[in-house]
Amino acid sequence: MTKRVSPGHRTVAEPLRLLILMTICVCSATAPGSGYALVSSSDSSFERLRPAENFTKPEAGEEFPGGAATSRKSVNNANSFSHSSGNMPFRQDLAFKVGNGIFRKLWVSAPASTTASDGLGPLYNARSCQRCHLKDGRGHPPEANYPDDSAVSMFLRLSVPPRTDEERQALAARKVNVIPEPTYGGQLQDLSIQGHDAEGRMHITYAEVSVTLAGGEVVRLRKPSYRITDLGYGPLDPKVMISPRVAPQMIGLGLLEAIPEDQILMAADPEDKDGDGISGRANKVWSSEHDKVMLGRFGWKAGAPTVRQQSAGAFEGDIGISNPLARRAAGDCTAKQTHCLKAPDGNTERDGDLEAGQLFLDMVTFYSSNLAVPRRRGHDTPEILQGKQLFYQIGCVSCHRPKFVTGPAPGGDFLKGQLIWPYTDLLLHDMGEGLADNRPEGAANGREWRTPPLWGVGLTPIVNGHSYYLHDGRARNLTEAILWHGGEAKAVRDAFAALTKEDRDRLIEFVKSL
Repeated sequence: MTKRVSPGHRTVAEPLRLLILMTICVCSATAPGSGYALVSSSDSSFERLRPAENFTKPEAGEEFPGGAATSRKSVNNANSFSHSSGNMPFRQDLAFKVGNGIFRKLWVSAPASTTASDGLGPLYNARSCQRCHLKDGRGHPPEANYPDDSAVSMFLRLSVPPRTDEERQALAARKVNVIPEPTYGGQLQDLSIQGHDAEGRMHITYAEVSVTLAGGEVVRLRKPSYRITDLGYGPLDPKVMISPRVAPQMIGLGLLEAIPEDQILMAADPEDKDGDGISGRANKVWSSEHDKVMLGRFGWKAGAPTVRQQSAGAFEGDIGISNPLARRAAGDCTAKQTHCLKAPDGNTERDGDLEAGQLFLDMVTFYSSNLAVPRRRGHDTPEILQGKQLFYQIGCVSCHRPKFVTGPAPGGDFLKGQLIWPYTDLLLHDMGEGLADNRPEGAANGREWRTPPLWGVGLTPIVNGHSYYLHDGRARNLTEAILWHGGEAKAVRDAFAALTKEDRDRLIEFVKSL
């Protein structure tokens, strides 16, 4: 493709660019407001991380799951996940707002008169980040009760087993997490720009699985099956592995990135040496940003080490937008999709011969890192405190680890030193055959998933208008989500099923309060 030089009147004014860069780069050690916990991440005793023992009252700081970064805004509306870190300095508000604008930007095909927004596709899953992460929240599978719904906040990952020594070596060295399907790439793109065929359509059918709980209550789970039709570029590889994914919520990502690695790895027990049946493992993945293997933290299988790399991969894979860490102008198009590779792109000299240049990626990363965790609701009520005690007693905290203390924070110094309550260990766990996608990703095998954070989970119906959970949205409520737990979590699931109806309700209300 010929590199385009943007006309001067279309470029972002250089003074504004410098101002934005200054607002994102200047970090602050501003003291948090009263009522928020600022702690030292060098506390070797980890006293503040000790599990709760007294369930008659809340723990200190528990009301503010993001520490001083917890949102101070209302949590009773659809914008509950869209506020900035509560302690973010005012002078960085511009960077957050510009990042929000880029996150919501609708990209168009190239060439276009608006060169700051062209380069879509040619094959893609959504025209904006916001379209997948609806209101910065959770996606959902396509459903008949959503008028004109599509799979835009859900897609299928694709890969194949390694076939050559070079591919096996790349996987072993963690240089790649998967080997993309030879024709269709790393994920199925069901949308395309004019003049190009979409790759195909995802179809889901559900079978019913009944589970009887203590007291006689029957819960009907839905087990999904997936197929792809209307293939636009020939047959899929016969050994293709498919993994469905819904877009996860965006809150608290910068705080998760700021958790020191030693705090995460202290809970890893891959050989289950303590014999408790829980074998958390770290996913180690390649950082294209730092050019080395790092701890995976983001994505359903912890396949990305940083917020920046996760954002860059979504730009390229989901929208087809080239950027500093994922430079393919044609996005996920493969060598077999020649028409796609020859399409005009939106690369410009202004943006370093990319469609989303350094500034764009900086702004989106800053925005994504500073979407605040909402304040807890009802954390001090007797029913929720009883539910918390049950959550501990039946073993949920073995994987959904309540708290950490943040260290150095790429998302801003104001995220450092916070006592946070994400209820995750960020490790991989075998979740059993029922949830298995049978598709490895990095060190994660086909039965393993990263423990998802639980903060904000109870606000999903308010933010997104649905209550679908797990990696593929099969669970229609939190009870179903728990009952799908297997493998390492089977004993906890069975303990939940054996609780009285009143105690199950108390535990669910506690989770909703997070």
